[in-house]
Amino acid sequence: MALVTYQDARKWSAKIARRTTAKEMPPWFADPQIGHFSNDPSLSAEQIATLAEWAHAGAPAGNAADAPPPRKWATGFTIPQPDLVVTMPKPVTIPARGDIAYTYEIVHTDFAQDRWVRMSEIRPSSREHVHHAVVYIRPPGSAWLAHSPIGTPFTDVSMADSMTKSDLLLVYAPGSSPDEWPEGMAKLIPRGSDLVFQMHYTANGKAGTDRTSIGMIFAKEPPTKRVMTLQLTNSHFRIPPGDPAYRVEARGTIPNDALLLSFFPHLHLRGKEFEYNIVHPQSGGRYTIETVLKVYYNFFWQLSYRLAEPLFLKAGTELQAVAIFDNSRKNTHNPDPDAEVTWGDQTYDEMMVGFFDIAVAPDVDKAQFFERTQ
Repeated sequence: MALVTYQDARKWSAKIARRTTAKEMPPWFADPQIGHFSNDPSLSAEQIATLAEWAHAGAPAGNAADAPPPRKWATGFTIPQPDLVVTMPKPVTIPARGDIAYTYEIVHTDFAQDRWVRMSEIRPSSREHVHHAVVYIRPPGSAWLAHSPIGTPFTDVSMADSMTKSDLLLVYAPGSSPDEWPEGMAKLIPRGSDLVFQMHYTANGKAGTDRTSIGMIFAKEPPTKRVMTLQLTNSHFRIPPGDPAYRVEARGTIPNDALLLSFFPHLHLRGKEFEYNIVHPQSGGRYTIETVLKVYYNFFWQLSYRLAEPLFLKAGTELQAVAIFDNSRKNTHNPDPDAEVTWGDQTYDEMMVGFFDIAVAPDVDKAQFFERTQ
């Protein structure tokens, strides 16, 4: 569905009016009553009314003399020209059918010095086969996947070996966008690190191959803040058959002061809602909940939500993530409403992961951050 030219748009004018009036487009799923986000693309009431009136009038063309110059669309990365592109050295063969185990490929960076990444973007070469991709930063001396091959895809990874404390550079999923950190903030790739591509492919009836790449733009000056991606995860749930609103939560405490920057919730096809909350303790063991983001989840548009202003989190702040799953027949994307659903890698299973990004002092790594000093 191209909307590049007037001729393109005119054909879809009625649908454009319906979808924008229903606020289904542009895609944005945060509750508008909660929080403010710098990447909110929502249209104003005036803009929505203008589109509706245009469609009702037969979608007339404007004055060609008032048209802006043709937009130059990106043909590769949507971030500016990357300083470096790292591509999986060998292609992964993807079968037409069947479950596909997580695939890993490790790439040496050969960085002789630390590199601070201000922007990054993951680009699969076979986007239609990629459920998600994660690129991890494996520092020198890490024992994680230490006996695995370099530069070639492999899948024989146990559950224990798949767990890592390595920093996460970027996550890609359908609808997700590149990372671009505020001025003075960046993610660190220590010199001598490896990048570990974790790929979740899904069969779609057509065989293919993939070589995913990540493009990076480095900070021009040493940053004043280091960005880290953390997560709240609950993998111990059992969603009953037919349940339209099954609740799963996870909690965690921030051990040291940090700035909260953004959120990226990840569920599968039964995901219905996702909340990020701050838990405020009260007397007598009671507490109050402050919701900072509520998302009406859409698996096909997995968006990041970037706070318009960073939120200071004092050491000891408790965060809560809450997911609501719809395992009923009313969920038209439900693979099997008669199944009891647990955590699993495949799309017909479920996950509950609340990624969130924080900023800390530039000389603090993840291990140091989790050492409680206050």
